[in-house]
Parts: sequence; C-alpha cells; structure tokens
Amino acid sequence: MASTVSDRPGYGQLLRTPGAWTFLLPGFAARQPFAMLTIGIVLLVQHTTGSYGSAGAVAAVTGVSMALFAPQTGKLADRFGQRAVLLPGVLVHAASVSLLVTLALAGAPLWALFAAAVPTGASVPQVGPMVRARWAALLGATPDRPASPLMATAAAFESVTDEFTFVIGPVLATALCTGVHPAAGLIAEAALTLVGGLLFAARRATQPPVRATRLPGAPRHASALSIPGVRVLAVAFLGIGAVFGGMQVSITAFAEEIGNPGANGVLYGVFAAGNMLAGIACGAIAWKSGPRRRLIAGYTALALTASGLWAVHSVPLLAALGLLVGLCIAPALISGYTLVEALVPGSARTEAFTWLTGAVALGQAGAVTVAGRLADAHGASAGFLVPLVGTVLALVTLVALRSRLLPTGVGRTVARGIGHRGPVTVD
Repeated sequence: MASTVSDRPGYGQLLRTPGAWTFLLPGFAARQPFAMLTIGIVLLVQHTTGSYGSAGAVAAVTGVSMALFAPQTGKLADRFGQRAVLLPGVLVHAASVSLLVTLALAGAPLWALFAAAVPTGASVPQVGPMVRARWAALLGATPDRPASPLMATAAAFESVTDEFTFVIGPVLATALCTGVHPAAGLIAEAALTLVGGLLFAARRATQPPVRATRLPGAPRHASALSIPGVRVLAVAFLGIGAVFGGMQVSITAFAEEIGNPGANGVLYGVFAAGNMLAGIACGAIAWKSGPRRRLIAGYTALALTASGLWAVHSVPLLAALGLLVGLCIAPALISGYTLVEALVPGSARTEAFTWLTGAVALGQAGAVTVAGRLADAHGASAGFLVPLVGTVLALVTLVALRSRLLPTGVGRTVARGIGHRGPVTVD
C-alpha cells in the first residue's frame, strides 16, 4: 500500500521517541571522525610527502582496513553488546591515529605509514550502524509488534545526520589542516572519537538487547552477508564510496591546480550539502514507490550526474554539478538502509549496517588510491573519472540483481519468530 501524507510521521515525532536524544547527541560527535579521517590523512601525508598518490595510498590502507574489520565489529556488537566493542575500540583508535601523525611528521617511510594505517582503520568506531541498530530496536518489528511507521523516518534522519557530518567533517578537517597545522585535522578526529565514543557507550539503556538467535536455516551467528540482498546492497554502496573518495581527492587536487587550496573545503561542503538537503526531503516526502524502486532510480540519477564531473574546469560549474551529485546520493543511501530492516533479522542488523558502511569505506579506499594516481599523472580532471566508473559498474550490478532485494515472504506478516516482518510497499 502506498503511503499518504497524512499517515507519514515526521522528524518531530521521531525525535520525541523516549530515550532518543540520549544516544543521538554523543553519537553525532562520535561519527564525525568517519567524515574527517580520509581527508585528514590525505592532507597530512600530501603535505609531508608532496604526493597525492602516496597520500591516497595511505588513506586507502585505512579504508580497506576499516572495510574488513567493520563487519566483524558489528557482528561482535550484535553478539556481546555495543558497549563491549566500543570501549576498547575508541582507545585503540586514538592511539593509532596519534602514532600515524607522529610517523608522518617525522618523515617516516611509506611502509611505516601503511603499518600505522591498518589499526587506524580497523578501530574506527561504527557509531552510525550502532545508532541505526538502536533505532531498529526501538521502532522495528518484533514478535509482539509490527514495525513502527517511524522506521522509514528514522532511516531518512540517519542519512541526513550522516550527510551533515560530511558537510561539517571535511570542512572542519580542511580548515584545521590548512589554517592551524597539517596534523590538526587528525588530532581533532582522534579527540572526537575518544570523547564521543565513550559517551555513546555509556548510554546503555537504549543499547539493542544481546540475542542468542540465528538466521532461519543458518548456523548460529551466521554472517549477515549470507543474505543475497545484503550482498547486492554492498555492491551498490561500493559505488557510493567511489563517489566520496574520488570527490575528496579530485576536489583537493583541483583546488591546488587553480592556486586556491581553501576552495577544497567549500566545494566538498557544497557536494555534502546536496546530500543533506536531499536526505531532509526524502524523510519528509510520502513516497508512493517502494525502497527498491527508489534505490534504482536514485542510483541511475547518481551515475548520470557523476558522468560529467571530469569535463568541468571552473569552480562555479564544479560546485553546481557537485551539488547535483550530492542530491542524488541521499535517496540511494536512505533506500538501501531502509531495505535492511526488511531483509535482515534484528539479531544481525548491526552487522548488516556495518557491511554497508564498510562497503562505502572500501569503495572510498579504492577511489582515493586510483584518483590520487590519476591526479598525479594527468591532473584533477582524470581523478573525476573514478566516480563515473564506480557508479556505472555498481548500477549495472544493482539492476541485474534487483530481484534479490525483495524480502522473503514479502507482503505477508508472520505472527511469530525471527522472520517477522512488518508490511512493506511492494514494487
């Protein structure tokens, strides 16, 4: 059944959910580092080595490490609780970032920076997925109740929050690195991780319960990646990561080429602002189509807008096209995260969210590496080819495997058990 304006709850009702603010505020601080880490590394290492390729490679090692370890972090959080994972994780991350900064400023060889980048990425706290899991625990379907209509609003709100961090994070990191010290962005990232992560972990009342349940027909503690729809979404989110990574490096190189490094933060901020504005709109609109159809439509628009980045050579045009690209990302992200609630049981949901977050990080890692090499060899315009290629390949996969994004038993409400799903809109 299609939603109508009258039955679509708004952000105000969502934020009045009991206990919401106790995890939203510290969670917002703790998720800033995800938006600051890559650009902070690129700016610091490029300053100390003079090479965008080397800077992108170090950032890529961090991203790959995060992509590999994030799902395991999510799986541990599902099994043992978020607090048990967060407390040691934020301490390790702060120490690892401190080591990376020290080595970079000391002129250490590239292999030493790679070695420090591994624990830096592996220990990035997965606060965004954990916040989404808390919303799902508060509002999602259980054997005793159907999913709240606020779930779709929560998915939109979280994407708005993510995009808001991508407005603030890169601009803040760039301002600190260019205006204070090349290492200031990473130092601020480590401080926010430590303080925000500890405060978030302290909010135990809203932590999802630890459940010793298993996926239907699967071994106990089977990976959420065993669900075909999650694998398809992970591929789609790889392409989104390629946009983030390619834009970060290529915009930085473009700003250097025109002799205005300060334009970097402004241009990336405009791109991220498009994300945020589209996210706000997605949460306010009463959609008549299902999330699968919206995902494909949004992704198609994303691939089309990203295809023109390489041909733009002026700041106003790049800002305008970057805004359009940003406007297309949020619908794809929100639709993908909304599909998770229908595809994945609650006992594996944090892990599923971290697979998607990890896919973004992996796509970003590959993109900063390739875009960095292309920017070094052929200029910033060549780096902008990375978002084009990444989104087109992911879109082809998404369209070809779209049938796997339909939840099992779609259109039926199961009375009891882990397979319970609330009614969903059928494409």
